[in-house]
Amino acid sequence: MTTDPKRNSSGSPPELSVVVLCYRAGEYARQFVGQLSDELQTSGIDYELVLVGNFLPGSNDKTPEIINEIARSNPRCHAVAREKKGMMGWDMRSGLEAATGRHLAVIDGDGQMPTSDIVKVYRMLQVGHYDLVKTFRAQRFDGLYRKTLSSFYNLLFRILFPSASMLRDINSKPKVMTRESYEKMKLISNDWFTDAEIMIEALRNEEHIGEVSTIFYENQRRSSFVPVSAIFEFLGNLLYYRFFRKW
Repeated sequence: MTTDPKRNSSGSPPELSVVVLCYRAGEYARQFVGQLSDELQTSGIDYELVLVGNFLPGSNDKTPEIINEIARSNPRCHAVAREKKGMMGWDMRSGLEAATGRHLAVIDGDGQMPTSDIVKVYRMLQVGHYDLVKTFRAQRFDGLYRKTLSSFYNLLFRILFPSASMLRDINSKPKVMTRESYEKMKLISNDWFTDAEIMIEALRNEEHIGEVSTIFYENQRRSSFVPVSAIFEFLGNLLYYRFFRKW
């Protein structure tokens, strides 16, 4: 189920759409959305929240009904809750497709990154006249294994895509971009590679990219959804996009 997109009282698109990836967030989605709404309301940014709670068939995940409840009670929110046809990439694309704003942001709704990052990253995009701005995780509390794996992955990305030599932490969110930047992209990934795909597309389009530091917290509510097999998926996708993808 997808609720109808909300627009501001003038009927024009909002200044900023924030796509919140809520997969299996459950009741925590209420807390996260409340914090994010407060941050955006205080900032004075005209915004909408696109809450993505796509679900696997047969699961007992209550997230779809929770985000639909939030959307019914908050005119700045709408929910995307469909049976999953992919993993994180499919969720992200379904949220971006539903967003109506002049600028688009994506953030995970699990609390590992501060909700205040959205305003911080968006303001940097405005001030620096960037096409896309993302965070890099200057401090990480998600364990040595994940940190080491991420360092290797980012190194390999920069080797395969030399134009990314100045970028750090390709997979970090939030990412904020102009609608023009997004509409130039040809996003097709349905898996865990979408963050990298966004950066590859931005580099291919020779866009003006900025970065700002963030803190990445440990998720104490659940373990990571990213399986060990995703390591080989990442490697395969990097090689495919570098040597075989036809643009």
